[in-house]
Amino acid sequence: MDRIRVATLNIWNRMGPWEERLVAIREEVGRVQPDILGLQEVLVLPEHDFDQAKAIAEGFGYHIAFGRAPDAASYGMGNAVLSRWPIARTLVFGLPGTDEHRCLVLAEIDAPLGKVRCFSTHLNWRFDQSDVRQLQVQCIARFVRANAPLEDYPPIVVGDFNAEPDSDEIRFMRGLSALGGRSVHFADGFAVAGGGSPGVTFSKKNPYAALLREPDRRIDYVWVRGGDDRFRGEPLSARVCFDQPVGEAWPSDHFGVVAELRV
Repeated sequence: MDRIRVATLNIWNRMGPWEERLVAIREEVGRVQPDILGLQEVLVLPEHDFDQAKAIAEGFGYHIAFGRAPDAASYGMGNAVLSRWPIARTLVFGLPGTDEHRCLVLAEIDAPLGKVRCFSTHLNWRFDQSDVRQLQVQCIARFVRANAPLEDYPPIVVGDFNAEPDSDEIRFMRGLSALGGRSVHFADGFAVAGGGSPGVTFSKKNPYAALLREPDRRIDYVWVRGGDDRFRGEPLSARVCFDQPVGEAWPSDHFGVVAELRV
């Protein structure tokens, strides 16, 4: 085993033709075969026997971590991590901001290479809320630092950041600028190993996204904390995925990203 495959997708909760979209999502999961899959906008409603993470994972042998914002116990939507290997622990951290109930979910995975910590998150969406997202990425950096020892495999952060690569919040993640007097460095899997492609994940090519008349852009990411002296976590390849329909149904209003990371 010389690499692990990590993917992410905002599944658009139950919007649109969910049953048909579920088929399209599962078909792409079967093609991509990620070892770890981060999901956002996941609805889990036990009282209605409705669990989107479970429905996507069914038959693939994945273990599931799910969490929603701690300040919104009755809010059904959250983030999930699906793992090919057992999940030893799940933690959920609330993120600051407005009433969008954003959170960061940690799955501590017992992988063949040792503990792998994968975080799945979803930041505020509005174009005029870069200030909120800047607060959120600072919190993410603190939570990762506090829960991912430097001696272990570098932590992975995936999700829908609702921000383009040249935004201040993404520049902070990449180590290109400081926020709040602090700086960090996470490798952007697509920027490092995407072959120079723009890697658009919210596209008018997708009819679900086209309804919003927003510009094409890359807002979904696979990150891995940089600075490992053994080169663990180095992005080796990255591409857009979940970007084709099955029949008339597209998997989501977002495309996903899949990256292979060095073990």
